[in-house]
Parts: sequence; structure tokens; C-alpha cells
Amino acid sequence: MNLRFFLQKKMLVTLLITSVLAVVVYFFSRKPEVSFNADIKPILNAKCISCHGGVKAKAGFSVLFREEALAPTASGIPAIIPGDPDASELIRRISHKDPDERMPYKHEALTEAEINLFRSWIKQGAKWGDHWAYVPVAEIPVPERDSAWGNNDIDNFILQKLRDKKLSPSPEADKPTLLRRLSLDIIGTYPDDKIAYGYLKDSSSAAYEVLVDSLLASRSYGEKWAAMWLDVARYADTKGYESDYNRTIWKYRDWVIKSFNEDKPYSQFITEQMAGDLIPGASEDQFVATAFHRNSMNNDEGGTDNEEFRVSEVMDRVNTTWQGLLGTTFSCVQCHSHPYDPFRHDEYYKFMAYFNNTRDEDVPEEFPLLRHYPDSVMGQLKSVSEWVKENGTPQQADKTLQFLKTWQPALYFHNVDSINEQAALNNNAIVIRKDAVFAFHKVDLDGIGRMMIEIIPRLESEGTITVYLDSVDGKLLGNFSTMRAKKNKKKKNNESVQFGVPTSRNKILEFETLKGSHDVYFVYRNPTLKDKKEDAGYFYWMGFMPEFPGKNKESYTTAKYSFDSLLNANIETTPVLMENTPGYKRITNVFERGNWRTKGKVVEPAIPALFAAVIEDENFEPDRLGLSKWLTHKKNPLVARTLVNRLWEQIFGAGIVETLEDMGTQGMLPTHQELLDHLSWKLMNDFNWSIKRLVKEIVMSATYRQASKLTEDVKNKDAFNKYFARAPRIRLSAEQMRDQGLHISGQLSKKMYGPSVMPWQPDGIWLFAYNGDTWQTSSGEDQHRRSLYTFMKRSTPYPAMITFDGTSRETCSARRIRTNTPLQALVTLNDSTYLNMARQLAKRMHKAAPEKIEQQVCKGYEIMLYKPITPHLQKVFTDLYSSSLIEFKGDPEKTCEMAGIQDEYNNPEFAALVVVANAMLNLDEIITKN
Repeated sequence: MNLRFFLQKKMLVTLLITSVLAVVVYFFSRKPEVSFNADIKPILNAKCISCHGGVKAKAGFSVLFREEALAPTASGIPAIIPGDPDASELIRRISHKDPDERMPYKHEALTEAEINLFRSWIKQGAKWGDHWAYVPVAEIPVPERDSAWGNNDIDNFILQKLRDKKLSPSPEADKPTLLRRLSLDIIGTYPDDKIAYGYLKDSSSAAYEVLVDSLLASRSYGEKWAAMWLDVARYADTKGYESDYNRTIWKYRDWVIKSFNEDKPYSQFITEQMAGDLIPGASEDQFVATAFHRNSMNNDEGGTDNEEFRVSEVMDRVNTTWQGLLGTTFSCVQCHSHPYDPFRHDEYYKFMAYFNNTRDEDVPEEFPLLRHYPDSVMGQLKSVSEWVKENGTPQQADKTLQFLKTWQPALYFHNVDSINEQAALNNNAIVIRKDAVFAFHKVDLDGIGRMMIEIIPRLESEGTITVYLDSVDGKLLGNFSTMRAKKNKKKKNNESVQFGVPTSRNKILEFETLKGSHDVYFVYRNPTLKDKKEDAGYFYWMGFMPEFPGKNKESYTTAKYSFDSLLNANIETTPVLMENTPGYKRITNVFERGNWRTKGKVVEPAIPALFAAVIEDENFEPDRLGLSKWLTHKKNPLVARTLVNRLWEQIFGAGIVETLEDMGTQGMLPTHQELLDHLSWKLMNDFNWSIKRLVKEIVMSATYRQASKLTEDVKNKDAFNKYFARAPRIRLSAEQMRDQGLHISGQLSKKMYGPSVMPWQPDGIWLFAYNGDTWQTSSGEDQHRRSLYTFMKRSTPYPAMITFDGTSRETCSARRIRTNTPLQALVTLNDSTYLNMARQLAKRMHKAAPEKIEQQVCKGYEIMLYKPITPHLQKVFTDLYSSSLIEFKGDPEKTCEMAGIQDEYNNPEFAALVVVANAMLNLDEIITKN
């Protein structure tokens, strides 16, 4: 019995030991899982995809999508057989010894380690994987804090990475440094003295957070962050291309500033810019927001094809949406499937279909325009709407109000269907001459009783346009005069709003209500016109509405007269987006190889399949409003990440993903992916898309508050500060450079909003063949307004801004690349704007201490950096003053030139002080953020 028990026990022990050994052998002999994204995709992108990807698929083999990679090649046999590397042609070709057989062909062979990776990957099933940025954002566990260093979750992630790199964080910067850094980051310039010195004097533990909250509440906050966004929006005051005529779109810039100041949720901020016009009951501000996509360039040059450049604008909107909002390169897909990321050629055009149905066309007038009525006539506008509602229908009242505000929907005469030899097309309008005849065919006129026509007459002689239905001999709809009104010499040049008698620009024909579709013919007659080649006028658009209601009411004449006056009011306008009505819906085709003239299959609006699969449970409308819902959906993997990355770049000088414009497989890898996802999750869920709360989270961190001093250890381990063992030290942006100088010199205007201004710039910068436009230097405080209000001409941007890496705004700029050129020093030392700043700073220094240069230098340094100057630096500037003073005392002409003014300051002492102030403004401490 004992022997049997002993044998059974021995067998059990032996079995247990054998099992354990088997498990150990299995795990130690088993090769680790090969990651497609981390191990295989980088090799494919670097060495294979140029021949076997979206652009080319030699031998019928492509590695862009898994289904393509596993499909039969041109030989009829798949190159990859999951689970069987020895039977896979891919392995045979990459390991072949014959250079004519080996892949990559005529390039360096793969290493043995790379070949083994492919072997293991195929043996493990050739699993594919989604790129990290294309996976929806998930909640990330925050690393535990086991150190006294750190203020919030950001620091936990940063500290974990620092320890991995055997680095330690830097101590906190001093209060003056934090004051200047925080101010430049949150409001883009310096705060009011009350805020600044209140913080410096406050010794409580809450002082820093009070400063943060004060800056976030400042009206200047919106101006700083708007400057960032206007690069994305490619905002400019001109249309671009060769002629580059002016564009009135500054109300969009003001909308952006106000949106940031009121902390509009980013989801709403995007929605209104993408589809504000489609929001039910859209407000004027929501219409203005859609100018985001009217910032695209417009070609007014004669001889261009309007449809070609309309399509170009639509493509620009697609590319801007992807690059600016989604941080992804999508533009190459217009010609072929993406060579590196899983986007197919036709998906570009499905996405383009969201934008292809807008009312705008490539014409100088930039219809549709939102017309901004002044407050003085809003009552009149309301009364017309109420009249139509009471005497017609609510729907008719809405359409009446829309037409008065936008002149839409309308037909543009450059799209006319037929013309005779006395009418001409100039790509923008119909040009009429004596006996001109032109027509639109099959126009939907069902229920229509009024026709509004915009015409600009050129002659003061009597001429008449007669309008017929279906033929030149058909039913008469009416006629109107084309005589140009005589010029009123007493009219003020700055008169921008005209009410009262309707002008001759917009004509209104009324007739019995029509049914069905008809051809509409126009015939021009002028018996006094002798020259048949003389241009008599230009036709731009015509619109249709039902008969004005309430014809038998006593106030009918007054109401109708108000409508006519409002229709013809000469008021400010802003280009906006509006959708085509169903009768004018555009068809979207795939362009074969990106050629807009070679149209392929018809497609409907859709997002790329990669992302559609992630949000299967949603049924988005096939329009821009539906697109906005996808963009702002919490399962959208890119929008939140792109914004967090952009804000991080604005504050730290580089994004967590350095390539803001490309988070795809060809972009740079994130230095702190978990932190990026953590902040993206918080933005959408905890912060409810609040940008201010996200900015506060970042600047409250201990990571942000570090000193920027570079130690030898940090220099050796992390010279480019990718892991944030110190605060960054970077040059200020173009706007910050100028705005800081204006503030320091006491000149910065607090005036906000309104048309763009023209501060001083040298003569001869603007030289245009198309018109006589010149730079009209603004007067008074407009010369010293913040830089984002500076008039932006695309073909000739403000020189000092471009020198400091400002953009021309011709296309979306996801990030600015900082440069360091001699031109920058030439600007800050010699540009008249900066020299004038030095003069004004010198005045502030002199008033603070009229007698002693040492005290003047101390005061100037304190004004600039909020802290006392070091004795060594003080001596440098006093020595500069002394040497300059000797030179100016012997040269009255140079004195006058440096002082720049003919008053009590025109003396050698002040001229020498200007030299000192100019040098101080050029300190590294001033032109950089420490």
C-alpha cells in the first residue's frame, strides 16, 4: 500500500515537472509577436512601397492594403501566404542571392534581421494593424506619481519618460520669467501692469493660478490664438493668384477672435465653420463662420476657366480640412491611392462631394455674399419679413429674408446656355451690345412671380432689356431700362449704405405666377447706339421669388418699397458658403489621375472606409453638416489629437508629433503618445471641447513651469528637448515680435476688430500691373494695432512678418518652420517700425530717470523683462551709451537722424539713449521666449 502510494506520488511529481518544463520551453523558444505597425510597416514604407503601393503596383503586387497584399499577383499566385513563409514568394524574393531576382530591385538588400522579421510576421499569420493615429482615442491610465515633483497628470507622463531616458526635470523658473512666458503663450504679448505687478507682488501659493485665470479672461487671449488659427484658415485680405484683388472678409477674422474669447467649444467651432449655413435657423455669425472655406484663392485673371478654378477651390477645401483639422496628408489621393496610408483614390472624390455642391463659383464678385445690414435698418428688415409671413407663408418669409441677406439662390449669367454674336462671355458675366440676345434653358419657374436681375449699365443713353418665355417671340415677362444713372458729384466717398430710392443695379420684374420649367430669353435694344461693338452693360445674376404677397392690403406699397430698397442697399458683405438647391445640385465624379477634365465614375459624399468602419452606428447626413458630425464625433481618431498637438506646439515650440501636418505613417512618431491620447480624451470628455481648459491644464503643469537653462547632461541626452527636462527656449513668432515691441514702447493699441490696417512699410513694395493699388499707411493708433489686423496681401505679404516666418496664406499652413537668417537682425535693428519702438522706449526710460543713464538702463530692462538687470549687462549698456554720445556730439545730422523728431528730444543724449534702447530690444532674452 505504501509502495503504491509512493509510486503514484512520484508519477504526479514527474508529470508536474514535465509540464512546467514544457511551458518554460514553449515560452522561451516562442518568438515574440511581430508588430505590423512598429516592425513591418516602416520597412515597407522605406524600401517597398515606391514600387508596390498606391502609385505603382508592379507585378500586380501592392502592400498598401492587406486584401491587396494577400491577393494573387500578376503570376496568379499570392506573394504572401499567411502562416507559411517558405511558400511565400515575398520571402523568396527578398532573400534571393541573384541581384536580378532579389527585391528591392536594384536597391540595397534587406538585412538578415529584416528578413527574419518578415519570416516571423508571415508565420504568425501576416496580421495587419491600424496606424496609432487612426485608432479612436481611448482613456489612458495615468502613471502613478512617486515623486514630489509634479502638479497634474501631464507631469506623471513626462516624468515617466524622463526616467526612461535617465533624465531629471529642471527646477521651476523665477516669477518674472514665468510672467513673461505665460503672457506670451496665452495672450501673445504683455499684460496690463495691474495684472503683471499684482502677480509679482503676490507671495501666496495661489498667485500663479490667479495669473493664469486673468490671462485666459483677457480679451487679448482671442487675438493670440486667432493668429494661430488664421494660418490654418489661410486667411488673407486678397484673393491670390496673379491679379490678387482685394477681398472683404475681415468679419471672419473677428468671428475667430470672439469665438476664442468666449471659449466656444471646439466641436461647435468646427461645425460652424464647416456648415454654419446648414444649421437650422442659422444666425449671421454662423454664416460668417463658413468664410473659413471662402478664404480659398479666387482667380480673377482674364481668360481663365471658371470651372477649373472653382474645382481648384473645392480641392483646396478638402486638403485644408484634412491637413488643418485632421493632421493628415490627403491631397495626393486626388491623383492616386495614398502610397503610405490606407486611403483610396476614389475616397478623395467621395469626400470632395461634401464641398462640391456649394453656390460659389470662380467669379470676381465672389457670390454668395452675406449682406450686413446696419442696426439702423434692422427694424425695416424685420417688418418686411413679418409682412411676408402674415400675408404669405412662414416658408416664403424665410426665403425672402434669405434673398435679402444673400441674393440667393441665383443663376449666374456666365453660365448662360445660348448667346448671339452681339452678346459676349468674359468668364464672369454677360457683356451686352446692341441687339444682343441670350437665354437660359429649362429654368424651374414653378410658383415664381418675380425676377431679380443684377446689371451694371455702362451707358447713359436709353436702352431696354426685354424678357420673354420660351423664345424671342414668346410670352412677354417684362422689360427694364439699362440707362446708367448720372454720377452724383455731391455723394460722399465713404458712403457705404444707401437706402431710399432703389438704385439701377438690381432690376425687379413682376408677372403672373408661372408654372413648370421654361426657357428665359433676354433681348437688348438701343436705337441711339450706333457702334454695335460698344459694351452697354454687364449682367451678373438673376434670382426668382414668388409674387410679393398682400397686394390688396393698404400697406402693400410701403412693404414692397422697403423690400426693393433693402435689395439694392449698398452695404458691407462677406463671402460665405451656401448649398445649392436641389434643382441645381452638382454631380461629383472621380477625376482620372487627378485631371478635372477626365471624369470617371459618379460618387456620393462619404468618409474614407477606414474611419467609417469605426463609427458604424451613425448615419450622418450626406452634406457638410453630416460631415461636421463625423469630424466632432468622439470616435473620430484625428480631430482631438490634431488640436492637442497644435496647442502643445504653440506652447512648447514643437508638437508631441513634430509634423503637425502629418500624423500618418510618414509623419514623425509621437514622443509621448500616451500623453497625447490622455489630453485628447480629456478634451472631448472632461473638458467638453473647451480650449481654455486644455490650455490651463498645460500651463499649470510643473513641466511647463521649468527653467529653460540647458545643462551639459541634458544637452548630451536630449539636445532638442523632446522629453522636456527643461522649458523650451524659442524665438517669438512674427506677430509676437512686433506686438511685444509695441507694448514695451508703450504704443500698442487696444482697439479690436474691424477692417485690416496698414502700418508703415517701405515705398515700392506694392507694384501691380492689374490696378493702381498702393499701400495707404494708416493714421493714428491704427499704425500700432496688433499684428493680426495688418492687411494681408497674398502676393506681397507684410515684409517684416514674412522675415520672421509668417506665411503668405495661399494655402493652409499647419505649422510654421522657425528660421534664423541675417534678414531678421536687419529688421529688428534697422526697420523703421522697430527703430520707432526704440525711440518710444527711450522716452519711457528717460522719463523714469531724466538724469542718470544707469537708472534709465535699469528701468528699460525692467519694462522688458520684469526683473533687475545684472551689473555686467548694465555696464555693457552704459558703455554703449557713452561711446554713442561721443559720436553724436560731433555729428548733429546723425543725431537728428537717430532721434527722428524735432523737439526737446533732438539732442545727442537722447540719440545715444535710442541706440541703447534699440540694442536692448535686440537682446536674445527679448527675441526669444525663455
